[in-house]
Amino acid sequence: MARTIAEVIVESLKNSGVQRVYGLPGDSINGFTDALRKDGTLEWAHVRHEETAAYAAGAEAHLTGRLAVCAGSCGPGNLHLINGLFDCHRSRVPVLALAAHIPQVEIGSGYFQETHPQNLFKECSDFCEMISVPEQFPRLLEIAMRSAITRSSVSVLVIPGEIFLHETAADRAVAAIPTPQTILRPSDEELQQAAHIINQGKKVTILAGAGCKDAHSDLIATALKLKAPIVHALRGKEFVEYDNPCDVGLTGLIGFSSGYHSMENCDTLLMLGTDFPYTQFFPSKANVIQIDTRGEQLGRRTPLALGLIGSIKDTLPALLPLLDAKTDQARLDAHTRDYKRVREGLEELAQPDNNQSPIHPQYAARLIDQLADQDAIFTCDVGTPTVWAARYLTMNGRRRLIGSLVHGSMASAVPQAIGAQASHRARQVIALAGDGGLAMSLGDLLTLRQLNLPIKIVVFNNSSLAFVELEMKAAGIVNYGTDLNNPNFAEIAKAAGLGGVRVEHPNDLEAALRSALDHPGPALVEVLVNRQELSLPPSISFGQAKGFSLWAAKSVLSGRGDEVIDLARTNLLQRILS
Repeated sequence: MARTIAEVIVESLKNSGVQRVYGLPGDSINGFTDALRKDGTLEWAHVRHEETAAYAAGAEAHLTGRLAVCAGSCGPGNLHLINGLFDCHRSRVPVLALAAHIPQVEIGSGYFQETHPQNLFKECSDFCEMISVPEQFPRLLEIAMRSAITRSSVSVLVIPGEIFLHETAADRAVAAIPTPQTILRPSDEELQQAAHIINQGKKVTILAGAGCKDAHSDLIATALKLKAPIVHALRGKEFVEYDNPCDVGLTGLIGFSSGYHSMENCDTLLMLGTDFPYTQFFPSKANVIQIDTRGEQLGRRTPLALGLIGSIKDTLPALLPLLDAKTDQARLDAHTRDYKRVREGLEELAQPDNNQSPIHPQYAARLIDQLADQDAIFTCDVGTPTVWAARYLTMNGRRRLIGSLVHGSMASAVPQAIGAQASHRARQVIALAGDGGLAMSLGDLLTLRQLNLPIKIVVFNNSSLAFVELEMKAAGIVNYGTDLNNPNFAEIAKAAGLGGVRVEHPNDLEAALRSALDHPGPALVEVLVNRQELSLPPSISFGQAKGFSLWAAKSVLSGRGDEVIDLARTNLLQRILS
């Protein structure tokens, strides 16, 4: 019996292990959703906004390494996917987006909801094509799926709505497309070149990123042999920092002085699986070797002595025997002691402060870390929640951390938590949300209810776009347009059918978090945190210090001196201006 193209798509997705499709229904995609209804085994994860669908699919792909799928109806429906797909594309996770289109006969006529999605999606995908005739199925579907899976990237199929309902002449589905298990490493000659440069170095530092996934033991063995401190990029945190005697923390805009000094004071930097973007934090004088699976990334952040194409899990075992063991432990010990001091300082900030309000956000983050399961999945909004997640959430090889860490979009924490929880029903999923980020995606609270997902949301409510304010201060600009006149988010959560509690005093926080984590369904804890908490970079430039001085002076002159006083009470303003 002949089948519709939509039915062939459903079977093809199932063949490659897809278990759900995130999306929002609409007339142009009705043929596909009806095929899902008839099949009954592929879940339709009904979200309240298509951007959430793309973020959720990206989170599932990040955690599983398998193809995840989202879908949107024609015009505005699939346009809403774009921001989430940008995050998936830049995070390099395998996602297929089905973008329904207006009737083919109407294309070019200015029809209702007409766009040109095959053009609009080009920049956030590695494969994007429009189906013009039914005979292109299932071949183009296979190309799209294979591109997403083998390149770990985004593919978009633009499908006019009537084609979903067309009977297919080729009554076959796409066979299972496995995730490739490719061995990729540099040649023996290139490895000898790398070893020669590293062996000549007296002070080696490793900068490790997300590409070190599945290479943890070889990474530590390399660092111990070279007596090299390991600085990790933020996306590498979940794969690098645990069981790591050489860890000296982060560098970059939200990093630590220990990480910054470990890189600045090296003569040889080994970049492993990272496209760390902040050029100002690279060493001013060092031989840099970069190893990455993508050749186009080599040398685009800092000049290289050598760039090599290879996966870290395949390259380090071949490189390690070629390296001379270093004998001087003093430098590594000095940098790890420096990191220990940094951690002690962070712990001092993460205290209940004699039950004074507002609550230190560091204290909230530390409590979340202490109370969360050992295999918890965390998501974090861009801005200060990312800072507190980076500094206080402890990775152990089982915990996972997801954020919009490359695309840098607000309002990602709850949408990504949806994908994490939908694909990992038995795991604890905790979203660290900013008040600005949550307000952008309040509809997602209804998605949690709709899908019955027991996600726990902790809202860091400081009534401001706090990280934007920090950027303004550093530039010498008086805060403007960053105030948030917030509602009671806990009451909104309760109105939506979630558990909800609002915490204003530190002594009430632990009990509130425990109660939320024990709640059988979705729950939200709103924490009123200090607005004047600074998350300072590890190295403050003269320009930044000057900017803070100008901000302080302008704020006093404009009648906003209370902000300067509040900041001074944190004892951080003195550090900036000294």
